[in-house]
Amino acid sequence: MKKYRFQYFIIFLGIIFLGILSRKISFIPLCIGDLLYAVMIYTLLRIILIEKKAIEIMILSLLICYGIEFLQLYQEEWMIELRKTLFGRYVLGQGFLWTDIIAYTFGIAIAFVIEKFTLKHFSNQVSA
Repeated sequence: MKKYRFQYFIIFLGIIFLGILSRKISFIPLCIGDLLYAVMIYTLLRIILIEKKAIEIMILSLLICYGIEFLQLYQEEWMIELRKTLFGRYVLGQGFLWTDIIAYTFGIAIAFVIEKFTLKHFSNQVSA
């Protein structure tokens, strides 16, 4: 599994690029950026916690994404000022939306299924 860390990192960078691009192209729905954000979190956790099972990464990713989304309900002045920065806008978001929760759930589920399928596929090719 450790040999895949570099591949996950390349995927991580690609997802960041696609996520930023999705915010710059007006005809791409905003939920695609949220979905990609969740996939990015999943991939980042996979890089850091490479030895963990995919289901553990999926649950932790959901908890982080949901936590960040619910944190948007916290409206203290210092948090509002932090959200006005580039970091705050991209990492913490601007406002709570239930549709973001749905997008995060789908994004992480998609990442999980793709990972399980590709790892199973590559494992079968190696053992054949």
